[in-house]
Amino acid sequence: MSKLLIIDSSPMGDNSVSKRLTQTFTEAWIKANPNGEILKRDVAEMKLPHLDGAMLGAFFTPADNRSDDQKALVATSEELIAELKSVDEVVFGVPMHNFGIPSTLKTYIDHIARAGETFSYTENGPVGHLEGKKAYVLAARGGDYSENSPAAAMDFTIPYVKTVLGFIGIADVTAIQANGLAMGEELAAKAVAGAEAEIAELAA
Repeated sequence: MSKLLIIDSSPMGDNSVSKRLTQTFTEAWIKANPNGEILKRDVAEMKLPHLDGAMLGAFFTPADNRSDDQKALVATSEELIAELKSVDEVVFGVPMHNFGIPSTLKTYIDHIARAGETFSYTENGPVGHLEGKKAYVLAARGGDYSENSPAAAMDFTIPYVKTVLGFIGIADVTAIQANGLAMGEELAAKAVAGAEAEIAELAA
């Protein structure tokens, strides 16, 4: 049975375009995988704690040596990592905030990108542990950051997410963009429709 994880990160709720795109993906995917299982996380609502010295200390303490306080500090991270390891595909809904990803998504990544858990350093360099999974990045942005646009170099969302996923072993990543959402209703509607058409084809 196929298993899909949806990760939303927009604080805009029902007004979020990236959330609309993840919903489009969900609907198309379940039609193609009627016996599949879908898990959902909205990191904008989770209030994940930012990493601090105590949490980092707990991360780097061997599991058998952790105190009760340290076990409590790593519990959420362990849950998120186990969840990610359990799925076959993962979808990220990613709005652009000041050229980058939302801080809530960055915090999620800080919890799941952990040495010894989702990647390891070896004599031949870092090796990711989550090979064999497929990921999708559904990106929503107010301006035009498409590949051939003058602003493409200012897109630090898709390159960053792809880099992190590759680092933890997920090399098969497809990105779909809805650009120009703040450039007039007509262009925005066209961008969303185009992205949804791509998503429906890919998810199926």
